[in-house]
Amino acid sequence: MSTTTHAATSAPIVSVRPVVLPTAADRGEDLRVRVTAPAAGTSLPVIVFSHGFGESLDGYAPLVDHWAAQGFAVVQPTHLDSRTLGLTPDDARYPRIWRLRVDDLRAVLDHLDAVEAAVPGLAGRLDRDRIAVAGHSWGGQTASTLLGARVLDADGQPGEDLSDARVTAGVLLATPGTGGDDLTPFAAENFSFMNPDFDGMTTPTLVVAGDQDKSALSTRGPDWFADPYHLSPGSKALLTVFGAEHSLGGIPGYQVTETTDESPERVALIQRLSTAYLRTALRVADDAWAEAVSELADAADPAGRVEVR
Repeated sequence: MSTTTHAATSAPIVSVRPVVLPTAADRGEDLRVRVTAPAAGTSLPVIVFSHGFGESLDGYAPLVDHWAAQGFAVVQPTHLDSRTLGLTPDDARYPRIWRLRVDDLRAVLDHLDAVEAAVPGLAGRLDRDRIAVAGHSWGGQTASTLLGARVLDADGQPGEDLSDARVTAGVLLATPGTGGDDLTPFAAENFSFMNPDFDGMTTPTLVVAGDQDKSALSTRGPDWFADPYHLSPGSKALLTVFGAEHSLGGIPGYQVTETTDESPERVALIQRLSTAYLRTALRVADDAWAEAVSELADAADPAGRVEVR
């Protein structure tokens, strides 16, 4: 276990990794998570973050550190598709990784006592009534299931409802849209789970999409990543980031090679707007979201735009 204190945007934060949580035997690997939280403060809202394909608990520092510095406790599980685990397509668990990813997020929620106990000084400081899920790319689809999205089966029927009443807000970053004809033949053949139904995704959610995010998995353009906003009911917000590709300016990490659109300005926009959204959605500061949206609208050269409903 390592404990590290980071320089933060507003307040000192502490990050502990790896924390090992109980999980089902059929997972076959320990569920390891990173916990990042403010060094001080009480009644901390919780964000459970699902990484993109191949990533791990060590990614997404630009978002995670910022959220923690702004008063959130962030828990990041390492899913079975992580490059750090080396699972191959011939592994018996491989076809179920999408479902095991969901189980990982639920396991975090089931074991928040263990999360608190693993971090010195965190015990009794988490607010169990203020929980959000967030995710990037495949992690966005994983997070969306706890918000009420479902996966359509081969006959087009919605699968199991995996929503979780403990989760009251979400942030979906560069999250894939609908399946079927919107997938390339390769994606349709290899990723049957990429067939989401957003009709039941009623939990308040901020969807973040780049207007230059062109996926090799979809026959559509960047608008595909706005589907979770347009096709779900209830209170939703869409942040479109100008010029952003799939890394959204660099949220997976500092100076990572997969970032093709590096832009501190884009990252700062997502930091600011996502934090404001979560502060309002989780009842920390009712006016935070409205003020952030107004500030963006008044900017002389805005880095993005917001739609709400």
